[in-house]
Amino acid sequence: MMNKKPTLVVIIVFILAFAIYGGFFRKEKPIFTLIQVSRGTISQEIFETGQVKKGEEINLSFKSGGTMEKIYVEVGEEIKEGKVLAKLERVQLEIQLQEAEAALALSQAQLNKLLAGAGQEEIQVAQTTVDNAKISLEAAQQNLKDVENTAEENLNQAYQDSLNVLDDSYLKIYNAFNVVDLIQRTYFAGNDQEGIKVRENKDKIETVMVRAKSYLDTAKSDSKNENVDTALSEMETALSNTSLALNIIRETCEIPSCRNLVSSTDKTSLDTQRTYINTAQTNITNSQQTISSTKITNESNINTAQSEVSTAEGAIAAAKDNLSLLTAPPKKADLDLYQAQVDQAKSKVQLLEKQIEDTILRSPVRGQITKIEKRVGEIAQSQNTIITLLPADPFKIEVDIYEEDVVKVNINNPVDISLIAFPEQIFKGKVISIDPAEKLIESVVYYKAVINFEETPDNLKPGMTADVVIKTATKENVLIIPEEAIQKKDNKTIVEVFEDEVIKSKKIEVGLEGSNDMVEVLSGLEQGEEIILR
Repeated sequence: MMNKKPTLVVIIVFILAFAIYGGFFRKEKPIFTLIQVSRGTISQEIFETGQVKKGEEINLSFKSGGTMEKIYVEVGEEIKEGKVLAKLERVQLEIQLQEAEAALALSQAQLNKLLAGAGQEEIQVAQTTVDNAKISLEAAQQNLKDVENTAEENLNQAYQDSLNVLDDSYLKIYNAFNVVDLIQRTYFAGNDQEGIKVRENKDKIETVMVRAKSYLDTAKSDSKNENVDTALSEMETALSNTSLALNIIRETCEIPSCRNLVSSTDKTSLDTQRTYINTAQTNITNSQQTISSTKITNESNINTAQSEVSTAEGAIAAAKDNLSLLTAPPKKADLDLYQAQVDQAKSKVQLLEKQIEDTILRSPVRGQITKIEKRVGEIAQSQNTIITLLPADPFKIEVDIYEEDVVKVNINNPVDISLIAFPEQIFKGKVISIDPAEKLIESVVYYKAVINFEETPDNLKPGMTADVVIKTATKENVLIIPEEAIQKKDNKTIVEVFEDEVIKSKKIEVGLEGSNDMVEVLSGLEQGEEIILR
């Protein structure tokens, strides 16, 4: 019978290896839920509990300070709900509103233009600019070629002229040598001091002449610019040494023992050769300067022409970019930017409209005016009582609102009212006043708000408990996501998305926070996009 233990061991080892691989090497996929960004209605609501009380006087005030412009009522006057009681000056606000409306119109026009794209006429103008830029570039390139050719011709001419000057300079040294050789053989053939001096200087002239001839021949046989430059330098040295030797020989002819020995004709010949050598030196220097100035001028002209080419290339690139920009569809980033500018401008208009509306003091309920605290022209401070009103309705609801929530509440916010005494019934009301003074309840800051019934229920009694829902803000057809999907990171508001099997962070801008744990998204996400909910 065969032994099966080795086979069993192999199986166990394989299972263990698979388990280790699965536990340590296999990458587990993260666990999360994906939800879609959707559109919907978001409401911000505040839930409080208060008590029904008998109607008492209501102190009315402006939200912000200003100068009293008009008062429309008198003490004792019976007024209806919504009646305008007083108004603040608002000229500056109206001017700011006009500016904000103009900015909104401009932002909207820019967005509309971006959405519509460039017109055919504008595209044609851009195409013409590209065509003209091409022509300018071709002209600049041709000009560069012409400048380079002219530069080469001018430099070649300068070197050719230098070769002629070198030939003439060598000839001057050669002639000077012949004159010196004749004078030495005629008058200074002996080995006395004068004869040795003249012979040595003649030999110097011959040495530099031969050396200069060697460099001249090289320059003429291989007329590279560097060979000509070297020949000019060597010829300049040869001329200088020749001039020095001629001066010594001429001075020797004037010493007392030789003055009458050397003929005046030969002395004149020496002087003439010295003049020729000096002239040749000047010509060599001029040739070197001509070559140098030609190089400098050529470099400047070429640089200028190259700069014109670069400018033309930049112009054509800019023209092409502009044409591409005009013909390309708008980028999402640009659309988002312009839409954000429109939204920002709208918010500014709405804010100013609200501030202008707040300069009008209206009666929140029916009632009778009992006091008027200010006169026209006086300064009304924020939250200072302006007019006191006795409501006609016998009942109201008082609620204490936490300090974090009271900033969201405004006069005339609609309210849903539930009364224990009237189960399964919802009564409508609105906020008619907010007490500017705080009250402490167990060391927590609250503010008293008064809510009025739109229709007072029959058999309503003071002291009844009322559960109220104050609707502070509502937005329809906006992008909304769950609040729990939002994170804060490095002072940024982000959500997570799952793209290409990788979790990525995405920056967003949020707006209204709803009471149903939903949050409005102003930018950074699109409808239908999926985000991670952990």
